[in-house]
Amino acid sequence: MKYSRLGLLACLLLPLHLFTEPGWAQTTRQPETYRGLTNLQAVSNTLPGAQYMRDHVVDGKLRLTLQDAVAVTLANNSNVRLQELNIENTKYALLSAHSPFDPSVQGSFNAQRSISQAYTQLSGVPALGAPLSTLNQFTQLTYGQTLETGTNFQVNFNTTKLSSNSTNDFINPSISSFLSFQFTQPLLRNRWLFANRAPLVIARRNLQASRATFEAQVSGIIQSVVTQYWNVVQARGSLDVARKSLDAAEATYKHDKRALELGALPPLDIYRSESQVAGRRVSVIQSEYALKQTEDAFRQTVGADIDPFFRAIDLDLTETPEPAGELRSIDAATALQQAMTKRPELEAARQSLANDDTSIRLAHNNLLPDLRLSGNYSGNGLGGNQYNLNVTPPQLVSYGGLGDSLNQLFGFGYPSYGFSLTLNLPIKNRSGQAALGNALVSRRRDLYTDRQIREQITYDVSNAVHQLEEAKISVAASKEAVDLARKTMAAEQRKYELGTGQIFLVLEAQTELAAAEQSLLQAEVGYQLSVTAVDYATGGLLDPYHVQIAELTH
Repeated sequence: MKYSRLGLLACLLLPLHLFTEPGWAQTTRQPETYRGLTNLQAVSNTLPGAQYMRDHVVDGKLRLTLQDAVAVTLANNSNVRLQELNIENTKYALLSAHSPFDPSVQGSFNAQRSISQAYTQLSGVPALGAPLSTLNQFTQLTYGQTLETGTNFQVNFNTTKLSSNSTNDFINPSISSFLSFQFTQPLLRNRWLFANRAPLVIARRNLQASRATFEAQVSGIIQSVVTQYWNVVQARGSLDVARKSLDAAEATYKHDKRALELGALPPLDIYRSESQVAGRRVSVIQSEYALKQTEDAFRQTVGADIDPFFRAIDLDLTETPEPAGELRSIDAATALQQAMTKRPELEAARQSLANDDTSIRLAHNNLLPDLRLSGNYSGNGLGGNQYNLNVTPPQLVSYGGLGDSLNQLFGFGYPSYGFSLTLNLPIKNRSGQAALGNALVSRRRDLYTDRQIREQITYDVSNAVHQLEEAKISVAASKEAVDLARKTMAAEQRKYELGTGQIFLVLEAQTELAAAEQSLLQAEVGYQLSVTAVDYATGGLLDPYHVQIAELTH
């Protein structure tokens, strides 16, 4: 009989292991814990200072290559760290999705002493007029958990100790113990693995989507710092061109002033070269302040403003805008294919669409009737000091206690068991229907979003490729224009020195040379920016700078 009862208990607990779906059961999941998901830097209450910048201070200047600028930006830029925290929030949302499956243990102890006046002989007080004294002590321990199959099971163990001065109790004190096993298994709504694990699956996809979104944001920030780096280089080059043009104008003015002193130049002609000096000095001043503005924007991006020391020191950007080696070429079709494979925005969109499909399936599940199978098995035991009540006063027959009660309990000699089916069939389920409708609309919206992203990527790639081709042609044309402008200026300068030329032609040639050099500088910087734009549009901007998102977010 004992073994048959144990077999019945095993049959009642069998659904905990068999109620699974094959496709889900074969999927192994690594546990996500607070320790495993927590980034210690993300939960710190202090912010770090400027990192890795002192390694680049040379001769009192902050010397940075383009690679260095990207590295210090990713380490110090506040916007990068703010965007990274979105991933941390998504991690804890994933951890929270595990909460329905967290086990719980509840324990309690209660003691109650009761003293009352006896009014009947049945109370068993030892003497007439003596009070009836009773002590009741109750201890309970409960364990409960919901499995990913939707199965909820509970184990309840409790003991009760009852003692009194009544002579009518043939076991006094008495210790009773109770042990029960219960389970509830949904058979339609929320049955098996899918419905219960769906929030976990959605949370994991949200984490992947947040990483993809962060990758796209990092690519944008890298493009921004690269653009600002070249803006500083261009502003510094523009200042150099303006200074050279000013030096040339001052040399011409000195020559004319000497000629005026010797009487070889009419007095009114000196004003032409003098006005050119004044105008070009204005250009130098404007270029100086334009350089300061671009440097301030660059300092903010790389995080130099965090520390007053790095905010005050000069910048030394070592990259030159002139392209090295063969100019880059890429056709639009190849670039678009790379973009459709590597752009992180598409990965985020794919995760959103996958979540939409899961939400739709979950909404259909919530429209099902709620049919539940429940089972229970329990046993009890009793122990304590036994008295013979047939004699007066009652005589103690045997001693007993908790051990006797537990022996009876785990011997399962006094069992109770059963099962039940419960059906909840709503006549209308408008909230479930509304959830299904919202899930369908959300999928429709995300489909349009995916298409919009693809359209934007196509435009970005086409624009970047055209920008690259234009930059290559502009560099070649600008080099030729600078060469011709130099030859023209040299010729006009020579004719003027020989007395066959005119001063305004020399000044005009100087202005044209300065404009040509500015155009060449702009074309070379434009080429560097167009290469960055192509890398960004094709989703490969992280590769040249050896950036890995996993290292940033762990």
